[in-house]
Amino acid sequence: MATIEHNLVRATVIPEIVRILCHYYNISEDVALKRFYESATGANFADDETGLYGQSALHVAGLFIKEQDGDIDLSRL
Repeated sequence: MATIEHNLVRATVIPEIVRILCHYYNISEDVALKRFYESATGANFADDETGLYGQSALHVAGLFIKEQDGDIDLSRL
């Protein structure tokens, strides 16, 4: 049952993560979603063992940006 709940949480958070990434990188939703799913952050988000599914969209997007760029440019948020 927990896995189903985690999947529901992820399903509601992913669109917000994608929106943040679209804005930050000025890319389409398709590109943002693909980049996220192909990243280590995306893999960790999908793994119930990490607990990352319980974090906010902004936190997860921030982890992705740090993974990709090494730092966050706050002027782009």
